[in-house]
Amino acid sequence: MKRTIYLLAGLWSLLCGLTFANQNTTMETKTLVAYFSATGTTRAVAQQIAELTGADLFEIVPAHPYTSSDLNWRNEQSRSSVEMADSKARPAMAQPSPDMSRYDTVYLGFPIWWDLPPRIIQTFIEQTALKGKTIIPFATSGSSAISHSVHFLIKTYPSLQIHEGRLLNQATPQSLRAWLKIAN
Repeated sequence: MKRTIYLLAGLWSLLCGLTFANQNTTMETKTLVAYFSATGTTRAVAQQIAELTGADLFEIVPAHPYTSSDLNWRNEQSRSSVEMADSKARPAMAQPSPDMSRYDTVYLGFPIWWDLPPRIIQTFIEQTALKGKTIIPFATSGSSAISHSVHFLIKTYPSLQIHEGRLLNQATPQSLRAWLKIAN
């Protein structure tokens, strides 16, 4: 009788162990590359990161696309100038954020405008369940470094796990591979 109980207990333990192992293999971590690109420069880098990491790709598309006159930073009345001058501006997104329960790491890409992420990045952050996710910013810029943008994000969203970012102008597959090893 004791032998049968021990045998059944052993089989039960084995069965529970196999079930737990199967649950762990289906709960692998996933990465998302979310990006906003007004001219296509950041898009190209985001696509390379997604390809190299096997990540899913999500484009943050404004509900009202930017025209070239909207992006004229020399015109104080251009849409981008007005948005960046207003800290409360949150341009609408064309589609909702993806289901973030599938992801634990988010590479967040954007061009740098006025030494900051464009306001639509704040829209994305505020409308997306990013708490508990590792957020790794990357940016493209004609003249700004990323440090001020990352500091701004960390200060504005202190409850999020925002890591050091990287400016990826003229990124090559080799330079991206080297950075991704550091970032992971």
